[in-house]
Amino acid sequence: MIRIFLTGYMGAGKTTLGKAFAHELKVPFIDLDWYIEERYHKSIRELFAERGEAAFRELERNMLHEVAEFEDVVISTGGGTPCFFDNIEYMNAHGQTVFLDVHPDVLFRRLRVATQQRPILQGKTDEELRTFICEALAKRAPHYDKATYRFDGSRLESRKQIAESVQCLRDILGV
Repeated sequence: MIRIFLTGYMGAGKTTLGKAFAHELKVPFIDLDWYIEERYHKSIRELFAERGEAAFRELERNMLHEVAEFEDVVISTGGGTPCFFDNIEYMNAHGQTVFLDVHPDVLFRRLRVATQQRPILQGKTDEELRTFICEALAKRAPHYDKATYRFDGSRLESRKQIAESVQCLRDILGV
């Protein structure tokens, strides 16, 4: 039985690597944010706005517990998922956890072009964005560091790099 949780900051490549990895393993891929949006017929942004962060994180936890029951699956979590409640411990107990570790400069480059798709980043200057990323990573590091595996997610810029990363991750996880 395969159950792999990919964690990491936004822009780390959880969805990119997760889709390719699941395809390689011939198992379903679940993006937890997409799963929540499908289930509630609302965007994460809308759920956050309507319910507030505390209620959203509770909902996210419940959905994490639901998908953690699926077998033979690769799950991409939200960037903050491991940082609330006992989520990272729960994931560690129910599957293999992989933290996609990406240098802040790479995250900045990736997120700088995606600020319109990510409301929390809209309107930030380059300097504000860099500071925001570094501060968030520092705050979340103790949670991300609890993942069983740490994987360099900086090499996901081309099909070749993605394929190489998939093979490397496959070797590390022994699947």
